[in-house]
Amino acid sequence: MIARVLPAPLHRLGLRVAHALRKRYWRWRRPLLVGCSVMVFRVADGGQRSVLLVRHSYGSGRWGLPGGAVARGEDPASAALRELREEVGLDLDALHLVGSVVRDLHGARNQLEMFSALSNAEPQIDGREIVAAGYFPLDALPPDLAGDAMYWLRYQNSES
Repeated sequence: MIARVLPAPLHRLGLRVAHALRKRYWRWRRPLLVGCSVMVFRVADGGQRSVLLVRHSYGSGRWGLPGGAVARGEDPASAALRELREEVGLDLDALHLVGSVVRDLHGARNQLEMFSALSNAEPQIDGREIVAAGYFPLDALPPDLAGDAMYWLRYQNSES
């Protein structure tokens, strides 16, 4: 991919510009988008659960869940596994479908498929699309948590 040849700061700038253009296109065309996110949980020896959160180099800059777009003809679970590999270097075998929601995303309708998984693997980022990643205890989530992540983590906790 040509982006891997670019220095990381230039790649991040390209991602920010592309995201701004994409948002304008969505407002104009109002397409139906299909996306996926994954709540990756780690359970410590004492039973305390933590969740993997990421910070993208573009967008709001808030902490959120790993995930992204589902390509045309791609299964949402396969897309979720692909996004985990691409964004945080996790290669998981199994996902559990948590739910689906349709919401507005910059003028477009976004159907988001939410999955959960367990992993003890450490995230590996390249500092391009994802600039930070880490596990956070469920009782000590960062204050700048994205709205989608907050919604799904509350939903998951209410189901537990």
